[in-house]
Amino acid sequence: MPETQPAREVLADSRTLKGGGAAGVATISAAVIEVAQEVLAETQTAILPLVPYLDRLRWAFIAVALFGIAVAIHPRIDD
Repeated sequence: MPETQPAREVLADSRTLKGGGAAGVATISAAVIEVAQEVLAETQTAILPLVPYLDRLRWAFIAVALFGIAVAIHPRIDD
């Protein structure tokens, strides 16, 4: 009888789940930053100097989302 590998005990240990979670959080964060940027630009003239930094932060979250997608895909290719 061939040996079967034991089932993974904790789903949170899944690399796919971790990568997907990181991509999801980063995607939502990028959307929140974009909305915050629009709201701040329209309502707070004192905060306008911060708007360029929000744009950079949004791109950083997009980069994290892409990295999370890569982390989620890699185990599928690796297996």
